[in-house]
Amino acid sequence: MSVLLDKWDTPFGLPPFARIRDEDFGPAFDEALVRARAAIQAIAEGPGASFPEVIEALELAEGDLDRVSGVFYNLAGADSTDAREALMRDLAPKMSAFSSEVTNNKALWSKIEALWQGREGLGLTPEQARVLELYRQMFVRSGAALEGAEAERLTAVKARLAVLGTQFGQNLLADERTWVMELSEADLAALPGFVQDAARGAGAEKGLGPVVTLNRSLIVPVLQFSPNRVLREKAYEAWVARGANGGATDNRAIAAEILALRAERAHLLGYADFAAFKLEPEMAKMPQAVRDLLMRVWQPARAKAVADGAVLEAMLKADGFTGPLEPWDWRYYSEKRRKAEHDLDEAALKPYLSLDAMLGAMFDCATRLFHLEFREIDGPFYHPDVRGWEVTRGGAHVAVFLGDYFARGSKRSGAWCSAIRGQRKLGGEQRPVVVNVCNFAKGDPCLLSYDDARTLFHEFGHALHQMLSDVTYGFISGTSVARDFVELPSQLYEHWLEVPEVLEAHAKHFQTGEPMPADMLQRLLDAGTYDQGFATVEFVASAMVDLEFHTGAPPADPMQKQAEVLETLGMPRAIRMRHATPHFAHVFSGDGYSSGYYSYMWSEVMDADAFAAFEETGDAFDPATAARLEEFILSAGGSEDAEALYLKFRGRMPGVEPLLKGRGLLEPA
Repeated sequence: MSVLLDKWDTPFGLPPFARIRDEDFGPAFDEALVRARAAIQAIAEGPGASFPEVIEALELAEGDLDRVSGVFYNLAGADSTDAREALMRDLAPKMSAFSSEVTNNKALWSKIEALWQGREGLGLTPEQARVLELYRQMFVRSGAALEGAEAERLTAVKARLAVLGTQFGQNLLADERTWVMELSEADLAALPGFVQDAARGAGAEKGLGPVVTLNRSLIVPVLQFSPNRVLREKAYEAWVARGANGGATDNRAIAAEILALRAERAHLLGYADFAAFKLEPEMAKMPQAVRDLLMRVWQPARAKAVADGAVLEAMLKADGFTGPLEPWDWRYYSEKRRKAEHDLDEAALKPYLSLDAMLGAMFDCATRLFHLEFREIDGPFYHPDVRGWEVTRGGAHVAVFLGDYFARGSKRSGAWCSAIRGQRKLGGEQRPVVVNVCNFAKGDPCLLSYDDARTLFHEFGHALHQMLSDVTYGFISGTSVARDFVELPSQLYEHWLEVPEVLEAHAKHFQTGEPMPADMLQRLLDAGTYDQGFATVEFVASAMVDLEFHTGAPPADPMQKQAEVLETLGMPRAIRMRHATPHFAHVFSGDGYSSGYYSYMWSEVMDADAFAAFEETGDAFDPATAARLEEFILSAGGSEDAEALYLKFRGRMPGVEPLLKGRGLLEPA
């Protein structure tokens, strides 16, 4: 018996990481697939046709596969090896084929459809009715109603998309892993101490002296602080060229094929284009609603960015450079301007924002809001850098939370939240094991930028959505909600980092223990909307390109289409998309955020309004508002339509004004 399929006699039922080997995964997946196929076939061919015999049985049919997948895919993203990458490539078509087998099973589909047609007489609870609705929707959108050649073609399309998505992500990781730029002593000396430490640490991992890598937590500070314009240009151009360097890791042709196949998938299912297909179950519903939101934000953001760019270009010229402000100049001169206008020096700020201090702040807010308690536990976990906590409330176990915070060559870029095990009650209470993964530059101690601290809080908001989930069915637990609703808890949690009393209590110098000086804290909070023209423009540009890629006919040349969209928008010269097409992993490593990158902003409309609910009470930790937030958002998962859940929490839907105000983009009255 495989260690992955054995009963795990470990604290909290954690995976026995120390006993798991790469060679265990392939056989475990094979056996788990055999078991899942047998269970599903028994449901489809058996006499039972009731809700428990069909839907509840389906909920439990893939238990072993879920367990193996929960371990493997977390490791594959956070600590890849050659063996894990090879298995991912092998698994992509296998898992896609299995998924298609299930949704193409006509006997199973007929039972689900019969339940749906007779739902009024089944005596279902509201949660059961919702689960039945979503199961039917999943089958329909997966092609269960298709027959013959169309069904076969859809299966082939989905299998190819799975292969391409895996390849896109692995190409990106390969580019990020291999590029380094060694720093001279002079270039290193010109950087703040925390950047020097990060560069030395990154070089040591590769057996080199100090280097710049393509890790965001290292390259962004280099772009902010290096006075060497040639160095900044070289580093920046390497950063934005990920996935577009020619050769075996080039993603441009892959992106074109993905877009064509997505369009074909939508047409097979009867939709005009992929955006129409993808947005149907989301809050936005239609592409035009997304476009309207993005353009309402684009105009004031672009105006602010253009005005800011003029100021930065004047600073460039004052330094004796001719020619226009370039993208590799923006962060450098913006940092100088921030220091001048807000007397805010990131190098002076970071000692007060150590990772340990910000973890303390993050946990403290969760304790005050939701009465959660955090006790650090010992591993072994899947990597020595990983830390773990048991989460309890009133002495009762709630979840296990793992934090994997440091950049390394085996980890894909970005930050994310995943669950090794999700919450459910069906078949016995199952409490979650949740993982937050970040890519902070490792130091002794690890010092965060304010943006890093926001990322820490953001991902923990997702973790709370998983840990506080309180539903019967795993299908709707935790973050199993509409894509343009899933970012609400994460973005909302960022707001507590801005509450003055939180930083007053936790932002303490890592060496002296002294709290952040009051004037520095005030300057930090006053600068909260600084450079939001830039940040908003680079985001909205990416979201608009994503939307237009999937609206209408797929582009034969995505790079040309990207250029056309940006030209139509009037993209400022000195700002580029946050995620250019060849490294737009949100959109092309899978279809989770395809036609859906806008969802961060859609959710921001709600998170600004949701935090206002706390502010209106005069207490950022108001117990009654926190209780409503947990009841209707964090614990509810996908048990109701997202709009219905938000209305229960807030009583109304918000407009875009709180978002514009929060980003400092509203014109003064």
